[in-house]
Amino acid sequence: MMLSQILSSQARERIARIALVKPEKARGVEDVILRAAQMGQIVEKVSEERLITLLEQINSQTAKQTKVTIHRRCGVDDD
Repeated sequence: MMLSQILSSQARERIARIALVKPEKARGVEDVILRAAQMGQIVEKVSEERLITLLEQINSQTAKQTKVTIHRRCGVDDD
């Protein structure tokens, strides 16, 4: 209910499309938007462009770091 007042129609559609693929990510974005609105940081409707920047910020914060470690086995003839 509160999200419909905060988000523009294009932003709501984008979150709905994200929720089809990654429901946990959509829920996280909704939580961030709701917290910001409750703290008074959002004074106007969130446009699709602003939603995209929020998504990019969240993706950069939650990006997984991949680490590759190579363990070489010692052969019989190796010193």
